[in-house]
Parts: sequence; structure tokens; C-alpha cells
Amino acid sequence: MTMNVSRLLLVLLLWPLAVMADGIASPSPERVARGAYLAKAADCAGCHTASSSGAPYAGGLEMASPFGIIVSSNITPDRETGIGTYSYEDFAKALREGVAPGGKGLYPAMPYPAFAKISDDDLHALYAFMMHGVPPVRHRPPETKVPFPFNQRWALRLWRLAFAPKQPFQPHADRDASWNRGAYLVQSLGHCGSCHTPRGIGYQERGYNESSKTFLSGSLNDNWFAPNLRADPGSGLGRIAQEDVAAFLKTGHGAGVVAYGSMVEAIEDSTQYLTDDDLRAIAVYLKTLPATGAADGVFDASQAPGRLKTRAPDVAPEQGAAVYAGFCAQCHRSDGKGVKNVFPVLAGNPSVISEDTTSLIRLIVEGGNSPATIHGPPRQSMPPFAGRLTDAQIAQVLTYVRASWGNDARAVTTNDVASFRSTIHK
Repeated sequence: MTMNVSRLLLVLLLWPLAVMADGIASPSPERVARGAYLAKAADCAGCHTASSSGAPYAGGLEMASPFGIIVSSNITPDRETGIGTYSYEDFAKALREGVAPGGKGLYPAMPYPAFAKISDDDLHALYAFMMHGVPPVRHRPPETKVPFPFNQRWALRLWRLAFAPKQPFQPHADRDASWNRGAYLVQSLGHCGSCHTPRGIGYQERGYNESSKTFLSGSLNDNWFAPNLRADPGSGLGRIAQEDVAAFLKTGHGAGVVAYGSMVEAIEDSTQYLTDDDLRAIAVYLKTLPATGAADGVFDASQAPGRLKTRAPDVAPEQGAAVYAGFCAQCHRSDGKGVKNVFPVLAGNPSVISEDTTSLIRLIVEGGNSPATIHGPPRQSMPPFAGRLTDAQIAQVLTYVRASWGNDARAVTTNDVASFRSTIHK
């Protein structure tokens, strides 16, 4: 009896120390598993894993920004180079406010304006996973070095005061559970606005929820254009069914549209692992966002397949048609309908008729590939044409594609292509 009492007293004495050290004492396997799921939803590894076979969460990924290259940090629980000494309060402050221990401000490449909306329960589960489900890795990534004045981190305090939301997500009483779940995932853990919402003069997102007309209306990031996710019938989701939106997030394929660019990694690392209910909730929410009404390309499915309609009458259609027949038709077909679950459709594809042509030009110049997912079709690759087509030919074929099979979008000029290739040095 005396021995049992002694052990009980020892446990009671050590319990506060365990809580102080870890923020939580021996979290349940269920909580750690929940945190692992939330880490997938937030795509933490996507940014905090170096692209050249780096250890998961050990940092070192270089991310381009208007201010220079930002290097992600080590967020494994290593006590010297990672976050192993973080209390739960330290962890919460870094994610929600963008402030690391010691008052160090984090650059808004870390999406803390979105993570401010994460619920307390989810944040506790995420902390449990990061501290108890991730192996510690001793790795000190290079420091972020951006030019003056952006290297003055004290100014980030002013940025946060001016631009960063601070309130957690508030469910809408007039919406059902699925809509609210989708809104929560999109606005918080998913931080979709970080890429898909245009930025203001202070690099702030010009809207953080559906109350803003610019929220998720499309934005240029690292020489990719993240598409419009609102109900616009041209470049938006207006003609994409709810179930196709969910399928796209799970497999990278939906309604003939195939993921490209940085969205490939987002699907491979994050959204493919979400439950069907969560994917459906995201689709439900996105499909309620009204159209922006901005100038954009249009699509008329009733138009005769062979008729070319273009806003650029000075462009000779036969030139683009010849390039298309020689380099594109084998995969995308002469009618622009592609091959289901293999090659994307071009007729009516929102990214094809988007006002912003950055991604179209980059895909032809650099090539690309579709996602490799658990439930989706095999990965397919598009070869680069930088060394096979001239700037003029790229402009001609893109103009042809954007004005064929019912598509009606502005022409792409040779200068558009040359300017972009100069930007990416290709």
C-alpha cells in the first residue's frame, strides 16, 4: 500500500512538469491521428520539406515572394533546430499571429492570416501530432535573407496590425453543417486564399472570406496563375459541377480539367487525403461563391466545332491551326475534347479561356505533369516546347486554342510569350 501511495504522489508531482514540457501530457493516439489528418489538410509538409529529398517537416524549401526568397523553417520537435521547446502557447501564437518565441515576426509566406481561424480543438490536435507524431530531425535550414527594407522584421508588427485577421472562424447560423465545414476548411487549414486571392499593395490578401468580392478570384503566384474559384462561367467554377470539384481535389481530374503547376503538389500532399465528406463540403462552399463579373473569356458549347471565333481578327487562324495539328492534336484531339482522365479538355476549360494567360504560356514553355494520387489515374506528362516552338508559334497556337470549339478569349501575342520567357529565363 505504501509503495502504491508513493508512486501516486510521484505521478502527481511530475504531471505539471510534463504538461509544462509538452503542453499536453501523453496525448491519446486518437488525438495524434487527428492532428496528422489536420496537418495533411493544412499541407504543412508541402512548405516545410525541402524539394531535394529533404526530411519531412525539417524545412529548407525555398519559396519565391515579391520580397525575395523565403526559406521554410524546421518544424520537427528537435529541441535545437526545430520546435521541440515550443509550449502549446508558443505554437498557437506562431500559427495564429505569426510570432515565434522571442518575438520574432514571421513573413506572411506563412499563412497565419488563415490559421488564425483554426479552432482550439484542432490546434491542440495539430500540436499533439507535431510534438508526438513527427520524428525530430536535427537540421538547420539556411536563414531567410531578403533585401532592405524587407529584412526589418520589426515592421511585420505593423503589417499584422493593419492586415492580419485575428478572429477564429465563426459558423453561419443560416447555413447547414456541410457549408460551414467547407467554409472552415477553405478559409483556415486549407488556406486556399493564400494562392487564389489577389494581393494588395501591402501583400495582404484582398479578402479572407465570402464577404469579399475578390476572395478566391484568382491570383498570380511564382509565375503560375492560381485560377478563379468563384462562379464565373468563363474562368471560374460556374460550369463545373459540385461532384467534379470534389473529384478534382481527390484525384487531380474533374470535368475534363486536370491539375497543373503548384496545384499538383497541393493535391498529392494534401487534398487527396481528405475524407469524401470534407471534399464534398469544400465543393459545396465553393459553389456558393458568386461570380466576380470581371472581363473574361467565354464558352459557347453550341458553336459549330469547325468555326473559329476570335477577338483578334488580325491573327491568321491557319497558322495556329497548323501548330496545333502538328504538336497538340495527338493528345488533346482535333476537337479539343482531350481524353477522359488522361489529357485535359481544351474546349471550355476555365484555365484555357482565363483572362490571365501566364499558366498557359508556362505549360507550353516548360511542360508539366498531372498528379499521381491513390485513387486517380496514372500520372501523365506534357513535354516542354521551349526548344521546339518559337515565341510567335506559341502565341499563334494559344490564340487558336482560345478561339476554337466555342472558346472566345483574347489573343496571346508574341510579346506576351517573349516577356514571360524572359521573366523565367527560358
